[in-house]
Amino acid sequence: MVGFGIISKLDHGFFIKKKKMLSIFKNLFSPASDSSELSKVIKKGAFLVDVRSTYEFSFGSVQGAINIPLGEVKNQLKKFKGKENIVVFCRSGARSGQAKSILEQNGFQNVFNGGSAKNVNRILNQ
Repeated sequence: MVGFGIISKLDHGFFIKKKKMLSIFKNLFSPASDSSELSKVIKKGAFLVDVRSTYEFSFGSVQGAINIPLGEVKNQLKKFKGKENIVVFCRSGARSGQAKSILEQNGFQNVFNGGSAKNVNRILNQ
């Protein structure tokens, strides 16, 4: 019986870690869960941030977006202050998911993962 209790605690601990990991992966790899909300904030004039590299940004982006590469987000937090809604995006949604997490960990709210630049452009052009 003692062994069973230890396994249960380990299983329970694993469950908690698994749940946290799923939450992190969801944030990293999923665009905003409510695309209608994402559409509303973009059309309302959200602060659009392309977190791709400067090189990638030089080939084109979303009209009105600024470029803050993912590796610079932590050092550029003052650029996000006072923004009502922030939409971060990249090529696939992975780096923007990471940027969203960084911003939220630093107290920013109303941060949306726009996914890809293509997705954000599609919403802007609807």
